[in-house]
Amino acid sequence: MKVCVIGASGKLGRYMVRHALDRGYEVVGVCRERSVPKLADFADRITVVPGDTDDREAVRRAVAGCGGVLTVLAPWGVRQYSSGTAQAVLDHAEPGARLVFSCGWHVPRDDRDRYTRLFRATVRVTAWLARLVRAVEIDDQLEAARRIYASGLRWTLVRGSDLEEGESRGLPVWSRHVGDPVLASNRTRRVDFALFMVEALTDDALVGEAPAIVGRDTPSALAHAGEAGGRA
Repeated sequence: MKVCVIGASGKLGRYMVRHALDRGYEVVGVCRERSVPKLADFADRITVVPGDTDDREAVRRAVAGCGGVLTVLAPWGVRQYSSGTAQAVLDHAEPGARLVFSCGWHVPRDDRDRYTRLFRATVRVTAWLARLVRAVEIDDQLEAARRIYASGLRWTLVRGSDLEEGESRGLPVWSRHVGDPVLASNRTRRVDFALFMVEALTDDALVGEAPAIVGRDTPSALAHAGEAGGRA
């Protein structure tokens, strides 16, 4: 498979590049020109298209011929960066391509997602402060998700918990809805978030899904596994 990673130079993006190469995929990466040096470790193994991830022309060139597109919906600035990135991918990806996007738990799939008051308050305050200093536009990820859900394409929107660095613990556990007790630990290794993204490319069961994920060795995931084993 030929795979494009939109946002390849970021921490999550570099992990996705590594996982894709480990599977023998041909990889094309899109990142800002000043960030190209961050991909030096892969320089002779991937093709890099310099450009902002919402640069429609850069995205068009990068996704040409790709059977899969992995997209980091980064909320940088206050210029609708996430929704612009999503729209560029939706408009230019090859017909039938698998499109896998990343975002946080704060992006709902439907009214069955359940958030605590503390979580909602934290998101509201963070979004207000970030927008005040014109650094991040968290709410624009909601608009990006709306466009993805309405696209009718072969999409998956992976919703991540709080992230941490460290060695891989394996493929994360997922649920259709935030608020599921299996997600209570709210912690995933970033390398495993990337692993889930890459695995989703070939998992047709995730087409049209917005899985909320958590690390497979977290207490809530282990407790859920124990309960499932007991029932079995």
